[in-house]
Amino acid sequence: MRNLRLACCATALAVTAFAADPKATPEEARKFINDAEQKLLTLGVDAGRADWIKSTYITDDTEAVSALLDERAISATVDYAKKSTRFDGLKLDPVTARKIKLLKLSLTIATPSDTREAEELTRITAAMEGAYGKGKYCPSGPESCKNLDQLERILAESRDPRELLDAWVGWQAIARPIRKDFVRYVELANKGARQLGFLDNGAMWRSKYDMKPDEFAAELDRLWEQVKPLYLSLHAYVRSRLREKYGDLVPAGGPIPAQLLGNMWAQDWSNIYPLVAPPNSAPAYDLTELLKKKNTDWKQMVKYGEGFFLSLGFAPLPATFWERSQFVRPRDRDVVCHASAWDVDSVDDLRLKMCIQITGEDFLTIHHELGHNFYQRAYNRQPPSFRDSANDGFHEAIGDTIALSVTPEYLVKLGLLDKAPDASSDIGLLMQRALEKVAFLPFGLVIDQWRWKVFNGEIPPEKYNQTWWELRRKYQGIAPPVERTEADFDPAAKYHVAANVPYMRYFLADILQFQFHRALTGTAGCAGPLNRCSIYGNREAGAKLNAMLEMGASRPWQEALEKIAGTRQMDATAIRDYFAPLQKWLDQQNKGKPVGW
Repeated sequence: MRNLRLACCATALAVTAFAADPKATPEEARKFINDAEQKLLTLGVDAGRADWIKSTYITDDTEAVSALLDERAISATVDYAKKSTRFDGLKLDPVTARKIKLLKLSLTIATPSDTREAEELTRITAAMEGAYGKGKYCPSGPESCKNLDQLERILAESRDPRELLDAWVGWQAIARPIRKDFVRYVELANKGARQLGFLDNGAMWRSKYDMKPDEFAAELDRLWEQVKPLYLSLHAYVRSRLREKYGDLVPAGGPIPAQLLGNMWAQDWSNIYPLVAPPNSAPAYDLTELLKKKNTDWKQMVKYGEGFFLSLGFAPLPATFWERSQFVRPRDRDVVCHASAWDVDSVDDLRLKMCIQITGEDFLTIHHELGHNFYQRAYNRQPPSFRDSANDGFHEAIGDTIALSVTPEYLVKLGLLDKAPDASSDIGLLMQRALEKVAFLPFGLVIDQWRWKVFNGEIPPEKYNQTWWELRRKYQGIAPPVERTEADFDPAAKYHVAANVPYMRYFLADILQFQFHRALTGTAGCAGPLNRCSIYGNREAGAKLNAMLEMGASRPWQEALEKIAGTRQMDATAIRDYFAPLQKWLDQQNKGKPVGW
């Protein structure tokens, strides 16, 4: 989704930028915010179109145009946000008060008031994302260059330690040139945030929740502690199996080398399933092979995802979606292939940006991204200020909730699978999903834990890389395969860091999707194990889901959560319920072996 619409997390305004005007009236406030949201909608659409071109046709010119229009939209938003402080302290009607609050919290970056610094900041952010998108590893000249897709394939498929190490080290190197820009980006982003009244840019990111800052921090700790035992069990089992494969390359009781987990960032371990599969529990099917057996092309991949939402009672995607989306990597230009869903006009110009490959992973990713698109359309009748998710974790969670319904029974209904396997194979299926979902949880915390500390000055530039790996070891139990120094800048080898996209939403989404799944499958009347429940084809579950989606950001997220789950508190027990059979099995396998690092 567009970077102009904020991303994540919570810490309320530290101080207001300007003093409230004692002569201001509630009627002035209503007129001010209604005018502001219409003007910002127009600027946002213009910037969104330029951002789309920049992402799907990377050149110096498209970066410059995108930076210019982003700067205009961001500067206008900052200007309106600062002007809105004249209404602070007024007793306003709930809608006006919420619109003004969301205005102040609607940015992932606030440009400084100085024009030259504002232009510099937007130019830097566009350049960092562009550097990431153009990143290639060329070990022996231009003819040997590999892009991220190719390097990721090596990490996913190779079992040669030398080849894995080479691909991993090669990609990390693309981030080194970003460091200088990143240091300046932090300085300017903090300056803009402080002028708006926040302590720093990280504080601005953490301010979008309808919670106090300390409550939000405590909430993250509470949720992590709920799921940590499951992660520790999974980590210990995977480490022992990788040690069987790679010998002393994997320590018996320490962190796992990052390049061995099947993913460039060790955030998703599903590609190493063949190495850690439960004995005598061969996977009942390989979704990638099922798709290829049916000669599935990119369009059918997207049609499968759309079909799920149609089965719940949602309307088809508009014709423009199929005309304007990027579905495959073009042969003639550089593009950003990182999957994302776009709502260019904030009404119904919905688009998908991907470089689709016929894999089970991309099958699930498409379901996820279309979750964004259907959410975007569901709230398009709300006032512009409320055309967003209840909180950004919700936006990420919706598509993944649908993906949890990609069960064997669902694949049978699509004709991809002849019959659902017996429940005796569930440990293998749960392992596959845990390698994706449970393995991700600590990584979902690390990205912004690091950035928040960078923004508030706790991590100075001379310790960027050192602290990055300290946090990854603390939360993930992951270590770099070779010595890293401050000449490296490994955080920016992750898209979201290079592109100024807050990340805590993904951790929350990983929690919320299981809570949503448990609630919706209950509505659908599924009484079996959670991992075998699907809402595909259930209109009652679809109506319940849509009722929440239509709310957008019009009410606090706790009310939206209550609409779908019957509670106002996020609850990670659903993830423990879902994986309970696997947790029991893992603990049996880990008896007598070290757990933790």
